[in-house]
Amino acid sequence: MSSLLSQNKDEPLVRKSLSDSCPAPSAANTRSLRHERLLRLDSSSSSDVSNVTSTNLAESYFLRRENRLSAKKRAEEEKMNSDYKKMYEKALATNERLKFRLETSKQDLATVQDQLQRAQKGKQDDCNVNMLEAEKKESWSLKKKISDMEEQLKVKAELKLENQRLKDENGALIRVITKLSK
Repeated sequence: MSSLLSQNKDEPLVRKSLSDSCPAPSAANTRSLRHERLLRLDSSSSSDVSNVTSTNLAESYFLRRENRLSAKKRAEEEKMNSDYKKMYEKALATNERLKFRLETSKQDLATVQDQLQRAQKGKQDDCNVNMLEAEKKESWSLKKKISDMEEQLKVKAELKLENQRLKDENGALIRVITKLSK
């Protein structure tokens, strides 16, 4: 962990950690802080060579620190941007997958509805076919009964004719027997 060195004329050398300083100050804020520190260093010391050297060292330290902080901030922003980009791409992929599933479900639903309509129509057709078959069977059975009755009528008519013939024969035989017995 890097640390900051702050030194006043009356204070001993004090180490401060980066976590003690304000988190990621803006560039304008950093420049004003550096400018204030440099002014304090200039006002508290005499203008001899050692002060100029310490001022240059302090200025170069703060410039390096500012560069490190801005690079770190840029890296964090890039990471956040890439995270957002990854999240956006993931959301897009999820949306596409869900759209595909929705379309597939719609197609399946249409297919099932079509099959249901065909099945209902088929049942109606089956009912119609069953009714037609029942009507055909009934019609056939009625035709059979009619043909049986017609046969019975023919047989009955034949029997009546034969019965009449037998009656006539019987009557003739009775006349013959009565003539013979006289």
